[in-house]
Amino acid sequence: MEKPLKYAVFGAGSWATAIVKMLCENLNEVGWYMRSVYTKEHLIREQHNPNYLSSVEFHLEQLKLSNDINEMAEYADVLIFVIPSAFIHSELEKLTIDISEKTIVSAIKGIMPESGLLVGEHFHNFYNVPYDNIAVIAGPCHAEEVALERLSYLTISCSDSSKARAIAKNLSSDYINTKISDDIIGIEYAVMLKNIYAIAAGIAHGLGYGDNFQSVLMSNSIREMKRFIKKMHHMKRNINNSAYLGDLLVTGYSVFSRNRMFGNMIGKGYTVKSAQMEMNMVAEGYYATKSAHLLNQKNNKKTQLPIINAVYDILYENKNPKKVFKKLTEKLD
Repeated sequence: MEKPLKYAVFGAGSWATAIVKMLCENLNEVGWYMRSVYTKEHLIREQHNPNYLSSVEFHLEQLKLSNDINEMAEYADVLIFVIPSAFIHSELEKLTIDISEKTIVSAIKGIMPESGLLVGEHFHNFYNVPYDNIAVIAGPCHAEEVALERLSYLTISCSDSSKARAIAKNLSSDYINTKISDDIIGIEYAVMLKNIYAIAAGIAHGLGYGDNFQSVLMSNSIREMKRFIKKMHHMKRNINNSAYLGDLLVTGYSVFSRNRMFGNMIGKGYTVKSAQMEMNMVAEGYYATKSAHLLNQKNNKKTQLPIINAVYDILYENKNPKKVFKKLTEKLD
């Protein structure tokens, strides 16, 4: 009988905590790497993450906890990375063991700012992980609703369908519905882009735009996303599927969306720095905005991206949100 694969989650934020909870529904033991010694000690003492989803209680006998990234990478066969894209490079630099034969799963909602590569591409180029061993987890799914065990949906994308099915099975439960896909690149871009559009939705709300405008903004966002992804990776895909449109909608509208919250603060007059400090959480869309803008600039024939360009102008060019959105309204239909 084949030995069951060992899973480990890398990261200690809300999404990492939610993924550990999902895996604990199906596995006897789940590895969990966290940088903070305090978080680990608190978990051992109180059986919950002190900073995120603290209502979720874990059975300690199911968890293998470590502050050593190499120990956890050595232990597991399937490595699920949930470290924000802005910080994963510095964490990966600590790796000294060979992970080329491991299955790497990205639950990171961004792009590698140092290389401009998708997370899967980064692992392939720098750690020699074959593309067949790389998978991506996409929503629509908020960590907070996983904690509440509200029905949620995940898409697991991998070019090796058997690996995708195995990962999906270990994340499934009464409240988690999973499906698989082979559009790993398109879904990675969608996961990145939806955070930018959520910031746009937040800015609009902060500026006082109502539901009517928000619906037009989201309608234009999905079409802009389609243009961007098609330019980057042309293949047959239905952009209206939940991994694209569904994830965009929940991130753009939900009260749990940190990117929408961040945008809302910007629309209300916060500076980028003050909004980041007050949130005390990473809004991935901030970094994704710069990455998407730079990727489009590199194209010989640039894609029309009025929403991404508007968010970029506000976040990185310090342009007035009210004036930028007034111009944006004239470009939407």
